[in-house]
Amino acid sequence: MGAGLPGVLLAAFTLGLFSSAHCIGMCGGIMGALSVAIPADARGRRWRLLVSYNLGRIASYTLMGLIFGALVGEVAAGSPVLRLIAGLLLVMMGLYLADWWRGLTWLERGGRHLWRYIQPLGKHLMPVRRAPQALLLGSLWGWLPCGLVYTALAYALSQGSALASGGVMLAFGLGTLPAVLAAGVAAQRLTRWLQRRSLRRLLAVVIIAFGVWTLLPGLGLGSHGAHSPGETEMDHSGHHLH
Repeated sequence: MGAGLPGVLLAAFTLGLFSSAHCIGMCGGIMGALSVAIPADARGRRWRLLVSYNLGRIASYTLMGLIFGALVGEVAAGSPVLRLIAGLLLVMMGLYLADWWRGLTWLERGGRHLWRYIQPLGKHLMPVRRAPQALLLGSLWGWLPCGLVYTALAYALSQGSALASGGVMLAFGLGTLPAVLAAGVAAQRLTRWLQRRSLRRLLAVVIIAFGVWTLLPGLGLGSHGAHSPGETEMDHSGHHLH
């Protein structure tokens, strides 16, 4: 990408931040339920536990990026295929967020097979009283089937290395942190605000635009016809054309 890794990380963070409506819909209820479920004698540690939940979740996202980035890094490097997939998924996620098209649910259904084995492990960590418990529970929660996470993962894998993919997923997770963390404290009020149709559609349009921007280089648009300073073209006889 022309913006380099810092630009990619910023884009991933923005994706997480602008996808708050989906995060609240998917994870806000869980966060609110976990907050309410904190035992009475642990109320004073609420913020510590809520932050630990989210750190575990973000750590899982980062681990996904590292693992899958290592597996496909050699294939992804220099290939436009994953970038095209990431761009298409971003466009589909925007349509999904705006309730204009619900086809992306098939992606979440695919992740339920793994979630079926992970979900029961969380029962052994309840009720949560200490930060290490919350951290472990959050790390399991990070594997909850989510089309948004899979979309971010495709974008991460298009970077072509394990470290870059892990960094993109870390940035994405940090972008989701403000809304999901706040949902643990003011779940109902925040959910009502983020579920407003006008706001959801505005955020959806931003994500669709981001998807189109991701697609353009893979389609060869934006790179043709440009020459660096000092470059000249040549005709068939070998003469320079200025």
